[in-house]
Amino acid sequence: MRKLILVLLNAVIVAITVKAQVLRIDPAVRRGTLPNGFTYYIRHNEEPKDRVVMYLVNKVGSVLEDNDQRGLAHFMEHMEFNGTANFPHNALIDYLQKAGVRFGADINAYTNFDETVYQLPLPSDKPGLVDTGLMIMRDWAQNAMLDSGEINKERGVVLEEKRLGKGAAERMQRLYWPVLLNNSRYAVRMPIGNDTVLNGFKRPVIASFYNDWYRPDLQALIVVGDVNVNTIEQDIKRMFAGLKKPSHEKARIKYQVPLDGKNRFVAVTDKEMTVAAADIIFKHPEQPLKTETDYRKYLIKNLYNQMLAKRIDQLSRQATPPFLQGGASIGGFIGGLSMFDVSVVAKPGELENGVKAVWREIERVKQFGFTQGELDRTKAAYLNNVESQWKEKAKTNSESFVREYQNYFLKDIAAPGIDKERELVKTFLPAIFLADVNALSAANITCHDRTILLLAPDKEKEVLPSEVVFTSWINTVQAEKLTPYQDDISNKLLLAQQPVLGKIVEEQKDSATGTYSYLLSNHVRVILKPTDFKNDEIIFTGIKPGGTSTATDAAYESAALSADLVNSSGAGNYNETELENYLADKQTNVIPFMQPESEGVNGNTTPKNLENALALTYAYITEPRKDKEIFDGIVTKSIAALANRSSDPNSLFSDSVRAILYNKNVRKAGPSLEKIKQLNLDTAITFYENRFRNVNGMTFVFVGAIDTTTIKPLLEKYLGGLPSHENIEDAKDLGIHIREGIVNKNVYKGTEPRSTVLLVYSGLMEYNPQNVVRLDALKETLEIRLLERLREEESGVYSPGVFVSSSKYPQGRYSFVVQFGCAPQNADKLIASVQDEIDKLKQSGPLPQNLEKWRAEDRNSRETALKTNGFWLRYLSGQVENKESISKLNDYTKIRDKISVADIQNAAMTYLSGLNYIRLVLLPESKLTSR
Repeated sequence: MRKLILVLLNAVIVAITVKAQVLRIDPAVRRGTLPNGFTYYIRHNEEPKDRVVMYLVNKVGSVLEDNDQRGLAHFMEHMEFNGTANFPHNALIDYLQKAGVRFGADINAYTNFDETVYQLPLPSDKPGLVDTGLMIMRDWAQNAMLDSGEINKERGVVLEEKRLGKGAAERMQRLYWPVLLNNSRYAVRMPIGNDTVLNGFKRPVIASFYNDWYRPDLQALIVVGDVNVNTIEQDIKRMFAGLKKPSHEKARIKYQVPLDGKNRFVAVTDKEMTVAAADIIFKHPEQPLKTETDYRKYLIKNLYNQMLAKRIDQLSRQATPPFLQGGASIGGFIGGLSMFDVSVVAKPGELENGVKAVWREIERVKQFGFTQGELDRTKAAYLNNVESQWKEKAKTNSESFVREYQNYFLKDIAAPGIDKERELVKTFLPAIFLADVNALSAANITCHDRTILLLAPDKEKEVLPSEVVFTSWINTVQAEKLTPYQDDISNKLLLAQQPVLGKIVEEQKDSATGTYSYLLSNHVRVILKPTDFKNDEIIFTGIKPGGTSTATDAAYESAALSADLVNSSGAGNYNETELENYLADKQTNVIPFMQPESEGVNGNTTPKNLENALALTYAYITEPRKDKEIFDGIVTKSIAALANRSSDPNSLFSDSVRAILYNKNVRKAGPSLEKIKQLNLDTAITFYENRFRNVNGMTFVFVGAIDTTTIKPLLEKYLGGLPSHENIEDAKDLGIHIREGIVNKNVYKGTEPRSTVLLVYSGLMEYNPQNVVRLDALKETLEIRLLERLREEESGVYSPGVFVSSSKYPQGRYSFVVQFGCAPQNADKLIASVQDEIDKLKQSGPLPQNLEKWRAEDRNSRETALKTNGFWLRYLSGQVENKESISKLNDYTKIRDKISVADIQNAAMTYLSGLNYIRLVLLPESKLTSR
């Protein structure tokens, strides 16, 4: 009896301990459940200010569909935008656009196997709009009208969305998906659905799905933003308490992918597949993340993944890389499973070599484990990242909180908040040892529940290995006598030579933008924009005119590669691997760039690591490394990537578009063996050094948490010490632009009944702020109409896009592009509809309500953007590049608010005249043979 009591007592103690370890949800979020089962999460957050995001999350996805409903979970998502009790037909989109919310970009939704999620970001400072947002959520929860006419109109839209996904990847997935998913229900419930069902279902079938599954016990509303939590909670209780469960409630089965202990092998080929690839997937039961113990395991897994990724990435830096891409990681899968996935994209004819190379590193880790240095660096970087998130906790974007609460509701993943996570990381990280991390290899590389998946072009079908042969490759590597990994650590200083100190010779402050400008003694200009948008972020760019325009045609390919080559080779005393290790705990990234008309560097760092970032900037500019092994590796992989490129319809169309738009100019052509043969290491490095040998005319822009006092000596040391002389070499006008005149061209490639349409208008323009804003207004108002007509009225496309770009140098020019995918037989009709809408714009301008929609959308997005570091960096560097005053920020708002219907009509007549018009259409090969 005493023994039994002790056993029971121990069981109680264990239960209490486990319960105490359960990670409670972040106390900053208000969570509740109504009597009908409806759940809500509300959090006040002011990033961004005066904005709120609402998500309706449903534990409802395609896995719940009956056989006659396949695709209707996703179709139901579409129908929520096509008529609800309070917003019949398309009134919802119209209302939200007028409120400044963009369809697709802001208001959106997605459907997966197990969930359907609707998102709605709104201004929270406009009276009544938040209440209307809750009404929309209430309508989505249970008030969809499912009008038969709207259903029939939406069939075409959904089928066009399905058409966009057709191709080699989709065809092959249909064949290997049942094998990979052990013939589970997930294998036959792809969210996009079945053509027969989508074309033929009647209203009662989708209504049955809606009534069965859109119910309060499977739903949650997440509201995060600049709102009053108490008020929102009362509104939710009032508005959502009336949601009803169905009278005959179906059980919400939690479907699983069963583990049966068997190993599987599947090889699939396709004529349009461009590479041979292999995945070795070990399936395991999904690990929970609910308790502190789970969190420790989660940390160990992340450390393991990061170290393993770096090991495999180093293989790609060899002179003859063994693969095009390689990777391995532990991660989530589907149907209650996680997986350890080892992947290889092989060079042509080298699948065996690629697989063995990656597996060799997997086996090396399994046999010898990671080094203490690898673990120490990875732990330090992890801790720094968490500390940075903690410092930014008051600046965290609302969307980040939404994702946490969504996972908490859907997947029961703990959401304790950054305060608790920081505490856990600081507690657990020091006590995670090599043995903890190294144990994951044996735990995940098992002899059962393994699937080997091979994907390849049709022409390689006969040489693909059998399961026996493939397994022998693995066994061969396991039998090799491997040696432990050698950690590549350097004790040298980053810089071979320290900079010669420069001086700030001129200072100015611009009160309109809150910026500080400095001129250094070497003619480098620096603009600082201190902000409080982030507590631990500084982003910057340094830019100088010139770029590849200064290279000869013969040297162009090498010049265009030069910055990427330098970035891949390291800087100063460190090669790329040594530099990566050096920067592991420094939260600093600097990347040199070489563009057609400019060169420079982009970077991001933290206030603590600013000097590291500036030192690295100095190293990339003055001490680039010349690494033949890296160069040879780039060339080898580039050649290998070309082998089957022409088999892919999208790649062929892209190359054809470039050739046609730029009249076969060598600098604009797609990749080719001839271009790769022009690459030369010495030419690339010499060009790079010449472009950065003189920084006269270079401007650096820094934005973020800047201390204007402490940064000055750093600017003088690292930027003031850059080499300079009096001459300034500007970019050259090579006369490269989209060709003039009218071109009508079809490109035939591919087997799927799918077309891509590209309509291009271009030409000279008088570049000024007024015309740039008019172009944007023209673009947006046309896109609104094309969405209404091509999608909603004609059901011919899924998502038409309109894109505009303009440039001041070397000439004032613009391009205006309309793009969409469609059925081949509908291409001409839809192009005619586009032209008709353009003609209407030229004849009478846009509808006034569409102009106001653009204005509201732009006002809404700009108000938010103005409070981000990214906006200010783009604005300031853009003004510098265009040689414009940085004090013109407020001009934009004045111009936008004065844009009239007549302005857009004139813009349409000017920019869409049709004098320079290129019509390009990708059609399937069957159309070519049927002509």
